[in-house]
Amino acid sequence: MNWRQDAACREEDPDLFFPVGTTGPAVTQTEDAKSVCRRCPVMEQCLRWAMNSGQEYGVWGATSEKDRQAIRAGRRQYATSAH
Repeated sequence: MNWRQDAACREEDPDLFFPVGTTGPAVTQTEDAKSVCRRCPVMEQCLRWAMNSGQEYGVWGATSEKDRQAIRAGRRQYATSAH
C-alpha cells in the first residue's frame, strides 16, 4: 500500500509545507504544516521516506529542514561513537 494515499496533507495546499525562509511568517507556516503532520496517520512513514530519500527542503513527517539535519547529525554521532 502506498502510504501517501492516507496522508493528511493530501487535502492541504502543498505550498504550506514549503515555507520560504526560517524567520518571520515562515516560522508560523512551518508550525502550521507540522500541526497537519501531527494528526496524520502516516506521519512516521512520511518521515522515514524523507530521511531515506534525502529530502532537504520542506516539512515532512512533522519535521522541518533543521529538525532533519539534527536527526542526521545525531545518527552520524551515534555511528561514530558506536565503533
